[in-house]
Amino acid sequence: MTMDRNLALEAVRVTEAAALASARQMGRGDAHQADDVAVNAMRRAFRSLEICGTIVVGEGHYEESPRLYSGEKVGRWADGDPEVQLALDALEGARLCAQGRPAALSVIAMARDGGFLPAPDTYMEKIVVGPAGNGAIDFDRSVSGNLQSVADAKGVYVDDLTVAILDRPRHEGLIREVRDAGARIRLILGGDLSAALATCREETGIDMLLGTGGAPEGVLAAAALRCVGGEMQCRLQPRDDEERERIRGLGLDATGIYKTEELASGHVLFAATGITDGDFLHGVHFLSAGARTNSVVMRSKTMTVRYIEAHHHFDRKPDYGDF
Repeated sequence: MTMDRNLALEAVRVTEAAALASARQMGRGDAHQADDVAVNAMRRAFRSLEICGTIVVGEGHYEESPRLYSGEKVGRWADGDPEVQLALDALEGARLCAQGRPAALSVIAMARDGGFLPAPDTYMEKIVVGPAGNGAIDFDRSVSGNLQSVADAKGVYVDDLTVAILDRPRHEGLIREVRDAGARIRLILGGDLSAALATCREETGIDMLLGTGGAPEGVLAAAALRCVGGEMQCRLQPRDDEERERIRGLGLDATGIYKTEELASGHVLFAATGITDGDFLHGVHFLSAGARTNSVVMRSKTMTVRYIEAHHHFDRKPDYGDF
């Protein structure tokens, strides 16, 4: 138990390193550069992490991404280091960071005695609720039916609910359904992982996430939900025959409904650091002597959630990978 607790806190060093590096690129308009520096910093930080880690959900496949790809081995790999599966996104919301918009995050999740659904880089239709809505959603139920069920579980009116939805043309029909049901909507420009996490924190005012977003982000959201008692139901949405073939090759069902524990099973650790300010976490703030970061660490075993504000002094930490 002590090893797991220490590992959870050590994981924050990895997300902090990626967040600090990519935050330097905020608002500069180059999403690829922002993502590149985040990946490089995270990869360096992994070198000292005392794990035998295998990335299951990463930045893509080897031929697409030579760093932090699915299947890559990371960590120290010394005798006695625990074997873990990893899901990660060094910079979730690269365009958000490049445009100086809210809700960019750096995220990693680790699983012991279990693992993560090896979701490819495709779309995923999702329903996400926090702990108060657990047990109240059904993927096959209508939008209005799910909204009413969640409202009943929370002891409020549907009119009191706020639903986060990505502002995309594909969601025009969904937006109409939510409005017709009477719920309120928070349209988000990107970063549906941040919105999924926000459902677990009452003060954010977000009760539910609906819509289609990235499948890897769905797995990361499920890891966090496992740690706090939230719930997610989803279905993969391949965009073409190539993605359908990749899904079949991974042994996944493109038509089936996946639930929280199928996406992230076993003993799960989750860590995230804000890059730009969002509903769930504050971003990196640069100060005269360095920077301040805000992170969260969660463990499914104890359902412990820790929020960490760290102050970094750059004169003593010259390499982002050394944090």
